Amino acid sequence: MGEFELIARHFKRAALSRRTRAAPSRVTLGIGDDCALIAPEAGMAMAVSTDMLIEGRHFLSTVAPERLAHKALAVNLSDLAACGAEPLAFTLALAMPRADEAFLGPFAAGLFACADAHGIELAGGDTTAGPLSICITVFGQVPQETALLRSGARAGDDLWVSGRLGDARLALEVFRGRATLGAAAFEGVREAMERPQPRLALGSALRGVASSAIDLSDGLIGDLGHVLAASQVGATIDADALPRSAVLAGQDVALQRLCVLAGGDDYELLFSAPPARRAAVQAASRLAGTPVTRCGHIDAAAGLRVLDAAGQPLPANLWHGFDHFA
Repeated sequence: MGEFELIARHFKRAALSRRTRAAPSRVTLGIGDDCALIAPEAGMAMAVSTDMLIEGRHFLSTVAPERLAHKALAVNLSDLAACGAEPLAFTLALAMPRADEAFLGPFAAGLFACADAHGIELAGGDTTAGPLSICITVFGQVPQETALLRSGARAGDDLWVSGRLGDARLALEVFRGRATLGAAAFEGVREAMERPQPRLALGSALRGVASSAIDLSDGLIGDLGHVLAASQVGATIDADALPRSAVLAGQDVALQRLCVLAGGDDYELLFSAPPARRAAVQAASRLAGTPVTRCGHIDAAAGLRVLDAAGQPLPANLWHGFDHFA
């Protein structure tokens, strides 16, 4: 099977036939030409983000192809969520050792299942032979004046986080042989690791409410650091108030703190908002159907202060975010 037959068989679809949202397609020219053409609505800014997943660095060789495809798209959609953007289209660059039907069939099925769930179209891309890697670029639209940025946090703002943290890292610790779980519990945390859910509805609902936002891909400590640097502020967080599953809560405290503070792969939203907007934050949470937890506050003084449940400081340098070159 050649490159163009591979694309036609597994990745080319009628643009509108399987879309889930009622609005017309914003992709005016898709797969089959040198460039895709995407037309955002009038008054909207284009939001663009790219992520790569490399075998052995970002995913294990044992992950099912349909889950791998879901995650590859979902982690990019999470970046749109952190900006408050609505997804429009994406491109896929796929390298693999050979054109393997047993891989491509379920991979394409998982990719389009995630795409259809979030109303986004595959508009083009590239394929080549090489070590297995997936690079997706997503395109969205957002009203520029209400786009969520990392740079808007202000002293006195509350810090909030969506969903639960740490399950993906707990799954990784099991794979590494550093933690042990029963079969059902392990499948639950493995699901969090391999099938993250981008918080697009929450991101949209937080426009005009949140003062800053970021998605948690590299661990809360590391990603919060990006917000503090961009906003030129500090923060205090309550490590033991961070939301976690019952499975993770059953582990020893040191492992819990590692997973929720530095675990990575959570793809939840961390955001700030003025205390006067607490009711609006809760309303956005209900509208999106996504729970949120207040976990700290923004400080005028630089630096990050991590406290335990008793209000005692913990050494923040024990944890750090994921670094691709560390």
